[in-house]
Amino acid sequence: MRHKVQRGIWLFVVVGMALFASGPKAGAASSLSGDPVPVPAPGMVTVLDLGAKSCIPCKMMAPVLENLARKYEGKAAIVFIDVWQHPEQTERFGIRAIPTQIFYDASGKEIMRHEGFFSQESIEKVLARLGVQ
Repeated sequence: MRHKVQRGIWLFVVVGMALFASGPKAGAASSLSGDPVPVPAPGMVTVLDLGAKSCIPCKMMAPVLENLARKYEGKAAIVFIDVWQHPEQTERFGIRAIPTQIFYDASGKEIMRHEGFFSQESIEKVLARLGVQ
């Protein structure tokens, strides 16, 4: 029980830092290339990763996302939002911890969420279930 309380406090602190560290800024999501993109991408399966460039599990996600973006270019949108640079996105997507991955089908419906590091193999299994080859 104590561990759950400590974990809950930690998650609250992380999300709180994400909300308030940078102050309010407007910003759009961007593909890994830096190009602005809508989320979810219209007509395309979308993997949205909400994190920060300086959190350790988020840093671990960076090469995974880069590999996925290359492998699935034109087949699925792989999108990253730095919630420390864009804290309003934390509330927009209702996240509780970073990194959080949100998966959308091609019609834009949210299919699932995952909190924490998510391996490339695990993400590819979700993409396959969504029909991405």
